[in-house]
Amino acid sequence: MKQVSLYEAKTHLSALVEEAAAGEEIVIAKNGKARAKLTPVQQATPASGPRTRPAPRFGTWYHYGSTIPENFDDPDPEIEAMFYGDGEPNA
Repeated sequence: MKQVSLYEAKTHLSALVEEAAAGEEIVIAKNGKARAKLTPVQQATPASGPRTRPAPRFGTWYHYGSTIPENFDDPDPEIEAMFYGDGEPNA
């Protein structure tokens, strides 16, 4: 375990992070007292368990179970009647 001062840690942080990533534990001290420890991060495995729901497809509502109906783009008869018909919506 390597101990460095706070000033040295600020000055050489990038190199210390690389050493920690390589497996070394580094203690950062202020006024000779340990204040923090740099340790390597354990990488999570991609298959860390079953997913409870499918990954969302962004830009859609499929992940909530909603879908767009097939006739979504079909013209609305009431609106067409207002534009092309008698001017009154069908009531």
